[in-house]
Amino acid sequence: MTLTIVALSDTHSLHGQLAIPDGDILLHAGDITRQGDIADVVEFNAFLGTLPHRHKVVIAGNHDFCFERLPNRCRQLLTNAIYLEDESVTLEGIKIYGSPWQPWFHDWAFNLARGEPLRRKWALIPPDTDILITHGPPLGHGDRTTLNEVVGCADLLEAVQRLRPRYHLFGHIHEAYGVTRNEHTTFINASSCTFKYTATNPPIVFDYGL
Repeated sequence: MTLTIVALSDTHSLHGQLAIPDGDILLHAGDITRQGDIADVVEFNAFLGTLPHRHKVVIAGNHDFCFERLPNRCRQLLTNAIYLEDESVTLEGIKIYGSPWQPWFHDWAFNLARGEPLRRKWALIPPDTDILITHGPPLGHGDRTTLNEVVGCADLLEAVQRLRPRYHLFGHIHEAYGVTRNEHTTFINASSCTFKYTATNPPIVFDYGL
């Protein structure tokens, strides 16, 4: 059996400009809003309701302040998707874990200091995770900025190398959109917006064989 997974991230309320391919599971790796407004969540949820995918899974990102400040209210508003925040869901035999945290980035949402604070979050990832969704990238995969700096999380990379999920989906660094691989894991930076915040990067689609 094979399932079609559609991956996107960093839509920043520009989701209506994207052509969303059909598939079985839609995954969104955070930054659904522009500045974390509740109204953006309501509009995004309505958009999700128009899509045909059987399952939709969403995490928050550093722009999504409302999910950090008003988590219960935002969960209630997101009726057309499963919201994950340091938790798992199993869909059609695939265990998916989602976490919104990233190394400290200005004064945005879901920031943690590098080192022990982030290591504690990554230690929560179950060892049998098939697809890992984080907002920020691991070190060395989809994390190179326009200034040619690699800004991913080294402790996240260590966790991925130890746990070996089949796929690791993220965004955050818009300009590093694309796919890389190592021996065990496919890394997907699915940022829909470019560095200049134009929603021109298409969702990344892949088949997941069970």
